[in-house]
Amino acid sequence: MSPRGAPVQERRHNHTLRELLEELVGLARDVARRSRGLSPEELEQAQERLEWLAVEIGREAARLEPPE
Repeated sequence: MSPRGAPVQERRHNHTLRELLEELVGLARDVARRSRGLSPEELEQAQERLEWLAVEIGREAARLEPPE
């Protein structure tokens, strides 16, 4: 319930999008924490994964947009 007494509607309808976003944020945080200790190859792999996740998030978000 919201403070005004109205029921709170669940906003997270797209679980796939939420999972992708959580993975992206988690990976970004992990890389930021460990960046000094990562090899150039590990940093490149992490960057490639982040880029792939960003593309997948864009695809999933575009799939949800209503047609004009």
